[in-house]
Amino acid sequence: MASSTLTLPLTTRVTDRFADRFADHPVIAAAGRFGPNWYAAVMGTAIVANGAHVLPGGLPAVWAELFWVLGFAGLLTLAGIRLLGRLDRARVRPLDDPSVAVFLGCPPMALMAVGFGALGAGEPLLGPGVGLAVDAVLWTLGTLYGLWAAGTVMFGLVTRYRVTRADAVPTWLLPVVAPMVSAALGPALVPHLPAGQAQQTMLFACVAMFGMSLVAVLMLLPTLFARLAHEGPLPPVLVPTLFLVLGPLGQSVTAVTQFAAHGPAVFAGFALLYGVPVLGFALLWLAVAGAATVRGLRQGMPFAMTWWAYTFPVGTCVTGAAGLYARTGSDAFAVVSAALYALLVAAWAVAALRTARSLPAFVRTPRGR
Repeated sequence: MASSTLTLPLTTRVTDRFADRFADHPVIAAAGRFGPNWYAAVMGTAIVANGAHVLPGGLPAVWAELFWVLGFAGLLTLAGIRLLGRLDRARVRPLDDPSVAVFLGCPPMALMAVGFGALGAGEPLLGPGVGLAVDAVLWTLGTLYGLWAAGTVMFGLVTRYRVTRADAVPTWLLPVVAPMVSAALGPALVPHLPAGQAQQTMLFACVAMFGMSLVAVLMLLPTLFARLAHEGPLPPVLVPTLFLVLGPLGQSVTAVTQFAAHGPAVFAGFALLYGVPVLGFALLWLAVAGAATVRGLRQGMPFAMTWWAYTFPVGTCVTGAAGLYARTGSDAFAVVSAALYALLVAAWAVAALRTARSLPAFVRTPRGR
């Protein structure tokens, strides 16, 4: 006990001395400017690989492998930058600001998207055993992180943060969508678990997270729509976030098709009864958000990291439509998934190019976020 009492202050002093020595270094300061919203780029890249892997008709394997490698490399790089940035005294502190806190939903979704790709597009590169291990680890970490983020941010919105209806924006959906990603990607691990209780528990846990996320989204959507209807259009920089509404829609459709593929026969009917109408509404909202984007571009909508909202949410609709095609064999779903995938790739190319062009200025700007 005495040893612990002596060691803890010593460790704290060493850590503080290290932080004090390097906190003002330009590299540390630059790293501290990267918030959790940057994981959206990893999500958007990983979903290009995952969408290609399930696309009806398929694409050359090297295409999906390339984007999975880019996503994995991006995840490792960003995690390193964020870890380094913790030494910066002026770093982004997400929980201090509700507009930043909502982006805590991005890191867990990035972890799980890359992990799922390790079991799919990345498996030829890693090997079956390694790909499974990577997916299991990243899905577990992402799920725990996502549950924490959903609970913490929702609790903050109810008790800590002072927000009004005018403050409601689609980014509020990010934390509560993370458990839906767990629900959609977890069933892929079911066949690799011991038959019986282990598989059953995993599947039911995914169904529970599906319900958890869906109810939370249904609580938030009326507030978001009321804000849009009564408080006027979103600021130009936030117009791309309208696409975030597609995230829970497409991901929930993906989830129910995965339940049908890996669970009891009762899920087969539910997948169609739920998935087809929800995908239909997703396509309606895509048209609305797309029209708002065209309007915003005509009015000089500036580039920001919010442009990555054009990628992952659309990608979830790709996987949702592909899942319905796998369940029904209907060519209509194959066409929808292919068209959405083309839109996804175009959006990724624009977002990636604009991010690369703006990155040097972001790193140099003291108050860049």
